[in-house]
Formats: sequence, C-alpha cells, structure tokens
Amino acid sequence: MSETKGPGPDITKPPPDLAEVRYGPHERNVFDLWLAKSPRPAPLVVHIHGGGFSGGSKANLPASLLRECLDAGISVAATNYRLSQHATFPAAMLDAGRAIQFLRHNARPWNLDPLRVAATGGSAGGGISLWLGFHDDLADPAANDPVARQSTRLTCMAVVNTQSSYDLLLIEREMCVPGAGHEALLPFYGLTADEIDTPRARRLYEQASALTYVSAAGPPVLMFYTQPNRPPHPQLSGGEAIHHPRFGYLLKARMDALGVECTVRHGDEYPGATVEEKRPWADKDFAAFFRRHFEQGH
Repeated sequence: MSETKGPGPDITKPPPDLAEVRYGPHERNVFDLWLAKSPRPAPLVVHIHGGGFSGGSKANLPASLLRECLDAGISVAATNYRLSQHATFPAAMLDAGRAIQFLRHNARPWNLDPLRVAATGGSAGGGISLWLGFHDDLADPAANDPVARQSTRLTCMAVVNTQSSYDLLLIEREMCVPGAGHEALLPFYGLTADEIDTPRARRLYEQASALTYVSAAGPPVLMFYTQPNRPPHPQLSGGEAIHHPRFGYLLKARMDALGVECTVRHGDEYPGATVEEKRPWADKDFAAFFRRHFEQGH
C-alpha cells in the first residue's frame, strides 16, 4: 500500500498495522491502529476526527501527529463514529468511548498499556475527547459484554480548535455572534431553530458540554488554536467563532480554579506561520505532552 502525504513537505502517513477494525454494529464503528515498536506494552493515543459531527473520517489523522507519537513509542488509533445524520447526541461520544473500551479489551494481543490511554482531535473530535476525559467512566462492571466492562478513563487530552461547551446560548453570548455553530449543532442535538432556548435544549446543552463535568480529579489538557487570541466580536464568521480560543480559556479558568493542569496555545505563538506550518509544530508539542503524562502515570 502506498504512503499518503500529510501536512508539511516531507511527512508521510504509513499504512496502519490494523485497518478497518470493527468495534460496534454501525458501518462507521471502525478504527485504524498503528502499533509503536516497543518491547513492553505501549501507551495509546486515540485520534477522534472533527467535521461538525456531520462529516470527516479517521483518514483525517494528521501525518505529523502520527509520526511524532510513533517516534515517541506511542501507538495511535484513529476512529470513526456515528454522525448526526445517523444518530443524535450522545451517539458520537458513546461510539468514541466504545472504541476506547474495545482497544483496552484487546490491549494484550496488540501490546497496548490499558492504563495509559489519551485522546486527541480537532473541533468536534476534540470536544468528544474532552467530554470523555471529564465525564464519569462509561464502564459497566456488571455488563455481560466484556468490552462494556472496560474503562473510558483517559490519562490526558490534547485538542485543536475545540469547543469546551456546546451550549448554544453560551456560544452566542461568549462569541458575540448570533447563531454561532447552530448549523452543525442543531442536527447534533436533533433540535429545531425554535427549540434553542427551551428546557429540553438546556438539558441537552448541559449533558453535552465538557465544562459540565470538570472536576479536581480531571485529567490534564493541552489546547491549541490556530487563530490569534483576539476578543470575540460580531464580525467573526461562524467558523471563526466556533473555533475561537475563548473556548480554551473558559475551560482553563475552570481547571485553574481546581488546580488541574490546562494549557492554551494559539496562533500568536507562531507569528508569520501559515496554518499548515503551525500544525506540525503543535503536533510535536502534543507528542511531548502525551509522553510526559504517560511517564508520570507509569
């Protein structure tokens, strides 16, 4: 199989060691797995793709992140999940959690360390990563299914251009753009435009937002935004608003108050660089972040 070009001039994505591994009944319940060369069980990073909960695929795994992780002795999985047109919230979150449980269940034959698992992703994939990291463990110890008995706990999360909340009212208020994110998020919830400010919608917003679940026991987070950190304003496009660094700082304020590590980086830290140039640099930082926390937890 030929290698696929990734971002950057000399970065290629090798074929996975295991491709299209099925972890659930839906056609999108599949992942690819790259195994690090390691004499002992290797830690694992699970990449969850973005795409507004309505598009994207595991093929969106950045080649630069894959290379950095494999070079650091970290195995990598890239997973698909059901999209909004297939099932509404919390389907995407539960699918990604099931993929993590399936990987843990098969840790021994794949030489993975089930105690050292992190998640990463961009935009919606990062939001799913944060949700899983802060949410109560989805494991069901009494389940007949041995996969369902596995933990969804994460060592840490590193995310790109990610939302810490999917509360449409909060997004409008904090990003200063009416309707920011609604095009993607109304189908995500299965809501109509006239339901945005209803008790049912507010319950869904609370259940779907990572900010709801942050606690002093939560895992550390590294967040990267390609935009400069400028105050939100009404002239922002919907895409700029829904990927604004403000989401990172809302989470950081909550985590700082609890004494949990949260670092936010943004485009200002790479002056003059294009988006394509920023991403490999961020991926190098991500791999170092994963490695540090995997070593601390070992």
